[in-house]
Amino acid sequence: MKGMPNMAQLMKQAQKFQAKMAKLQEELSARTVEASAGGGMVTVVANGGQEILSINIDREVVDPDDIEMLQDLVMAAVNDALNKARNMMNEEMGQLTKGMNLPGMPGIM
Repeated sequence: MKGMPNMAQLMKQAQKFQAKMAKLQEELSARTVEASAGGGMVTVVANGGQEILSINIDREVVDPDDIEMLQDLVMAAVNDALNKARNMMNEEMGQLTKGMNLPGMPGIM
């Protein structure tokens, strides 16, 4: 069967890819993104592992009579930070898988 890679080659390629993925995930966990809402009144820092590392809330936005606004600002900043982290991860993953032909993994080429 000419043109078909043997199982040992496929396994070796999969192991290399797995090692690269693990290294990339480790590197992304060390990188951070920042997002804010309310003109910078709420700032959130997340890492490439999509973990929230910090939330900073400006004292001026804390109004006991309007908790809903603060909740909305925190939610908006967190969602934006997680979206940025996801985009960073997808961009890096795209670079990792660029040009690879992995059988059984559609869309990774």
